[in-house]
Amino acid sequence: MVLVTGGAGLLGKELITQLLANGEKVRAICNKTKLDDFHTSQLQQMQCNILDVVGLEEAMQGIDEVYHCAAIVTFNPKKKMEMFKINIEGTANVVNAALDAGVKKMVYVSSVAALGRIREDELINETMNWTEETSNSSYGQSKYLAELEVWRGIGEGLNALMVNPVVILGGGDWNSGSSQIFKNVYNEFPWYTDGTTGFVDVRDVAKAMITLMKSDITAQRFILSAENKSFQELFNLIATAFGKKPPHKKVTPLVAKTVWRLEAIKSKFTKKDPLITKETAKTAMAKVNFDNSKLKKFLPDFKYQKIEQTVIDTCAIFQQKLNNK
Repeated sequence: MVLVTGGAGLLGKELITQLLANGEKVRAICNKTKLDDFHTSQLQQMQCNILDVVGLEEAMQGIDEVYHCAAIVTFNPKKKMEMFKINIEGTANVVNAALDAGVKKMVYVSSVAALGRIREDELINETMNWTEETSNSSYGQSKYLAELEVWRGIGEGLNALMVNPVVILGGGDWNSGSSQIFKNVYNEFPWYTDGTTGFVDVRDVAKAMITLMKSDITAQRFILSAENKSFQELFNLIATAFGKKPPHKKVTPLVAKTVWRLEAIKSKFTKKDPLITKETAKTAMAKVNFDNSKLKKFLPDFKYQKIEQTVIDTCAIFQQKLNNK
């Protein structure tokens, strides 16, 4: 029996899909959302918050493998403490419950943000860690501190490893997370930055996690990145796939600074998360490149999907959803 935390998220759903296709029995825990996409007796659903220690102990009963995907991703300064509680304390709870239940292995979904990704003059690899100087992101700090909880678990006898995905692309909810990129381009949002980062297909992240779980590899972390591309390149690929006008106005540092400040003021009145924050503006402007060679050394047969194909497939999913409305 396999446990997936955060089963309702983009990655959680893809992971469940692939695990079920492999004939696994899956128990998925979600905080609030019910998984209506799956109709099989091979999947058990539990509503459980990872801060609920008793609920986690129950969820771990009879579990051999754990994929810990549950987390809060937010760059809203007002939600920092909530994010820290879920991402750090919640991960500590999952680690403790896995140790108590005698789980055979755990794969934890961290992030490249935990590596300190504001390093424009060097290729980022798995030896690096979040520091005040190399990151402007509280989210990155929360994931780095959560990784320390996993390392603690490894020290206490838990077989575990971590994956650090870059920006994950897939056909999830385009009102949240990285999928919002597709919505913005579809709506012909005119602005782009020439910042650079890594991108990866959600299907490849799930496939890599399952392959690593089934291997003898433990006490390691792996960057999961198919390609380094500029945001402008990605936006143009999405615009072409949707048949939309690509973004054509370049965001300058001054424009970015003005926008995030206006968004901060706006959010005070609307009580909604700002579309752009100081953190996200800086990240979008940064030219960051990731080294994906370590996974290939450990899994020489693993191949990533080309981002061009990922964009085509993802746009087709969103177009189908729009047509069905």
